[in-house]
Amino acid sequence: MTDHNCKHCSFRAKYDNNPKSFLGRVWRWHAGWCPGWKAYLTSLTDSERNELIEKYNLKR
Repeated sequence: MTDHNCKHCSFRAKYDNNPKSFLGRVWRWHAGWCPGWKAYLTSLTDSERNELIEKYNLKR
């Protein structure tokens, strides 16, 4: 299994701290198409994945 840095991503932390900041908006845009983020989501349990999908308002 590949380790993902997504859990500790500094850009993701920027979004969590201030979603309207420039870097926060860049992360949110990036998360919409990033293959690493998608792989990270699939590596999570269903409950963890659903929690992140709801938190970040992602498409299922």
